[in-house]
Amino acid sequence: MIANIEKAENGYTATYERHLTHSVEEVWSYLTDNEKLPKWFSELRIDELRKGGVIKFDMGDGTFDELSILDLKINSVLEFSWWVDTVRFELTEVSNGCILRLIEKINTITDHTPRDLAGWHVCLDVIEALLDGRTIERKEEWKIWYERYVKEIAKVTKQ
Repeated sequence: MIANIEKAENGYTATYERHLTHSVEEVWSYLTDNEKLPKWFSELRIDELRKGGVIKFDMGDGTFDELSILDLKINSVLEFSWWVDTVRFELTEVSNGCILRLIEKINTITDHTPRDLAGWHVCLDVIEALLDGRTIERKEEWKIWYERYVKEIAKVTKQ
């Protein structure tokens, strides 16, 4: 399901929501375990899993950017800086699994925004596939979602 993108007081908010038939603990491990993180987002590595801690982003050229962990509640909330934006994962237990919510607060819409939104969308699909023991073709999926997010952004910015 496509993210809900809305104009907010200071920019925009994109909210993704997935119902997963897996426990909060299983999903949390994909968000925070450095052995599982690369399976869905190869550039990320958690250095210090604590509020005020650091997530490193591999720039692919031998350098790393540091993203600050802004909020952390084990098995519930992981929020971190995403350069000038923020990304927040929330997990809520439900009777047959959990709800995974990703909220990105976007300061300014740029030409890169639909790329990021499609990327997060596919990342969530990959997490679900990994938990289910499946694989998905990331590049093909990304292309499909990128086109949809270009259209969604156009709708929101015209308001």
